[in-house]
Amino acid sequence: MLGSFSGTTVPALLNSTSNQLYLHFYSDISVSAAGFHLEYKTVGLSSCPEPAVPSNGVKTGERYLVNDVVSFQCEPGYALQGHAHISCMPGTVRRWNYPPPLCIAQCGGAVEEMEGVILSPGFPGNYPSNMDCSWKIALPVGFGAHIQFLNFSTEPNHDFIEIRNGPYETSRMMGRFSGSELPGSLLSTSHETTVYFHSDHSQNRPGFKLEYQAYELQECPDPEPFANGIVRGAGYNVGQSVTFECLPGYQLMGHPVLTCQHGTNRNWDHPLPRCEVPCGGNITSSNGTVYSPGFPSPYSSSQDCVWLITVPIGHGVRLNLSLLQTEPSGDFITVWDGPQQTAPQLGVFSRSLARKTLHSSSNQVLLKFHRDTAMGGIFAIAFSEHHIYLNWKSGNLDFIPASIL
Repeated sequence: MLGSFSGTTVPALLNSTSNQLYLHFYSDISVSAAGFHLEYKTVGLSSCPEPAVPSNGVKTGERYLVNDVVSFQCEPGYALQGHAHISCMPGTVRRWNYPPPLCIAQCGGAVEEMEGVILSPGFPGNYPSNMDCSWKIALPVGFGAHIQFLNFSTEPNHDFIEIRNGPYETSRMMGRFSGSELPGSLLSTSHETTVYFHSDHSQNRPGFKLEYQAYELQECPDPEPFANGIVRGAGYNVGQSVTFECLPGYQLMGHPVLTCQHGTNRNWDHPLPRCEVPCGGNITSSNGTVYSPGFPSPYSSSQDCVWLITVPIGHGVRLNLSLLQTEPSGDFITVWDGPQQTAPQLGVFSRSLARKTLHSSSNQVLLKFHRDTAMGGIFAIAFSEHHIYLNWKSGNLDFIPASIL
């Protein structure tokens, strides 16, 4: 609609933008007036001037008449500055509602596409002086960036580009390049990669053009099954960590937290830990389990093992020994009613013992296992503030749970 008019004011000059015009007059049943008198003449319809195609960009749309729309898009690596769509405006003088945009190689930015292009500022022209530009390539976890340089020319030594395997200035540097030699391809092993460019105040050159493509990273080796322990955390990709915990009675040997490290070959930053039974130690938990060294395999060490079990003050220790079997001449367990071997003995037990229940008079009990024979064996002790169950058999495992003793 060009307009709707009523009253006594003469409308302004109107110009149609097509070869047809529809005029509708309406009057009601009340007051009559003189009406209107208009004149028209034919005028040629002109088009908007052809818009300029930005350097390093493309234009879509070949019609430039009134209300026609033209779209613009930049080549990879360039950012569109201005409006991506412009339309031809009506009026006596044809013009676009916005000027054509520009395609600019910017200084830094963030890219998240699975593939893309990064350009030095002003490329393919010379980059400006005193520039510090940083681009972040952010890919999904589990992917790295395969980087290839297509063009490279900087002032040797003074102007340079750095590629870092991670999002921080302290991340491992994959390469630092300067001069006119085209760098080789690079493989980042992190889902985040940093591209940093610096130019000083002197010479300016065309800079660089690089392209990257995402590639899938392999996982670190599966740490399970983890004997006699638990693994927490299910992610084995680069940068992810898992935690190791031992079952009661076992001691963790190694690092409790492992992180999948960067590198062409996936591996953890430390060797996988293991859970072992210590030969003796201080036990301060209210309940738990004590195993013979090497459990569930037969012990092989000939050294004495001493455990000090401490329960909360005000509680005694009840010790149930059942099916204790040792070599009669050399292997035995001694129990003291206190924290030292000078305390009163609750007993010395070997394979000749049937079943016996002991009560301490303090909140501490000292256990000592002495082995003096060539044969191995195993034993297991489950304990609490009130009960300790002991079942040991020379040779193969024969552990009887406390619930059936």
